[in-house]
Amino acid sequence: MDARRWGESRVRDRELHDLLRPFRTLRLLLGSVVFISSLLIFTFPSQSACRDPDVARGFGSLAYAANVDATIQYFGHNFFLITTSKGTRIVTDPLGPGWYPNPNVMGDVVTVGKEMFNHNAVQIVLGNPVVLRGLTNYGADWNKVSTSIKDTLIYNVPIHQNAEVVEGIKGSAFVFDLGTLCIAHLGDLSQKLNEQQIKAFGKVDVALTPIGGGRTMGPELAKEVLAQLKPKIAIPMHHRDSPYLIQQFSAGMKTRTLNTDTLTVSKDALPIPTEIDVLQPRGAMNYNYR
Repeated sequence: MDARRWGESRVRDRELHDLLRPFRTLRLLLGSVVFISSLLIFTFPSQSACRDPDVARGFGSLAYAANVDATIQYFGHNFFLITTSKGTRIVTDPLGPGWYPNPNVMGDVVTVGKEMFNHNAVQIVLGNPVVLRGLTNYGADWNKVSTSIKDTLIYNVPIHQNAEVVEGIKGSAFVFDLGTLCIAHLGDLSQKLNEQQIKAFGKVDVALTPIGGGRTMGPELAKEVLAQLKPKIAIPMHHRDSPYLIQQFSAGMKTRTLNTDTLTVSKDALPIPTEIDVLQPRGAMNYNYR
C-alpha cells in the first residue's frame, strides 16, 4: 500500500472511530445503569409491603435506631387514626358522637367499611378528606377500592359481617400499604377467611381485629383468623371495653396492655411471633385487662 492510500485509510479509521464514539459512550452508560439498578434491587426495601418479601433495612448494622413507620391511635369501636412516617393521616370507620369523647381528628382520607352511624360518621373528620366507601347502595353491594393517597396504597377486601346473626350481610375490610408496613383493618369480619381473601390481604404486619362476637367474630374465631393472616401485631377492637373478651382473645398469646390510646410501629422492630397490643381509648371504662 503506497503512502497516499495508507493516509486515506487512517483518515477513514479516525472518522469511523469518531462516528462510533457516542454509541460506545451510550453503551457504557447503559451498562452502568443496569449495574446500579441491580444494586438498588438488593440494597433498598420494596415499595409494596403487602405483596413482597420482608427486607431488613437494618441488615448488616450492629446497632441502629428503629424507624417509626406508622403511629396508630385508637378512638374506640372500629375508629382509628393511622399516621404514616410522611404525615399521611388515614381515618377508619369514624364513630358518631355519644359513645366516646368526640376527637378533633383531621384526615387526608377516610375509609368506611360499614354503612351505619357507628362506622360512617365522616362528617366529624376535619380537613376535607377523601372518603372511600367499601359498600354502595347503602351497604347492599361491595364497592371496589384500589387507590393511592399520597404515600399509601389503599384497597379493600370484601367480607361478611353479622354472620352469627344474619348470614351473608356484606361488609368491607381495608388494607393500607405504606411501602414499608402493611396494616389491615378487618372491619366487622365475622367468618374465617377463604383462600382468595387471604391472598388479597397479603403479608399483614398489623391487624386491627374485631373480637366482639354477634355482629363480628368472637375472640376464639378471631384467633383462628390471626393464624390465617399471621400478623406481627394484632390490636383488638369492637370489644365494648370488655376485659372478659380481651382476656379470651389474648389467652396463650404474648400480650402488652398499654395505658394509652396510641402505638408507634416500626418495621425494624416488629415482634415474633404475633403479639397482642391492647390500646385504651379516651373515655373507656377504668378497668384492668388482666
